[in-house]
Amino acid sequence: MKGLIGEDRRISDLVKQVDHRRLALWAADCAERAHPFFESLFAGDKRLQEAIRAARAWSRSELPMSAARKAAFAAHAAARDVLTASSAASRAARAAGHAAATAHVASHAVHAAAYAVTALRDNTDAAVVASVVSSEREWQYCRLVELMELRT
Repeated sequence: MKGLIGEDRRISDLVKQVDHRRLALWAADCAERAHPFFESLFAGDKRLQEAIRAARAWSRSELPMSAARKAAFAAHAAARDVLTASSAASRAARAAGHAAATAHVASHAVHAAAYAVTALRDNTDAAVVASVVSSEREWQYCRLVELMELRT
């Protein structure tokens, strides 16, 4: 994952200015955009949805960090379980796992965003992948700006 978000300096610089709870919400938003790559193949597996919900609940102070971390571990287990079936689904699961893990350590948020981008990349035709990835990074940046500007 090294360098994936670093390629977009705007995101890596902005992340340093965002509070921990908003980073968890952003990570959940990023992971949710990748979730369909998992859901389309493994609709009965709810571990990703639970991890995304945990990140959001923790961001609202409705869930203890330990519960979010448990959901993160489950999503990462899902990533391992589906790796041979679909790299995009596995990366989507990693995105969800890192979103929930943001409750534990804020820097997991950038990994959630990076895995969401790679899930998209893995499921996109090579002819348009650069454009699609660029658009997703732009969405991630704009969403992070929106969350920073929210009044609490």
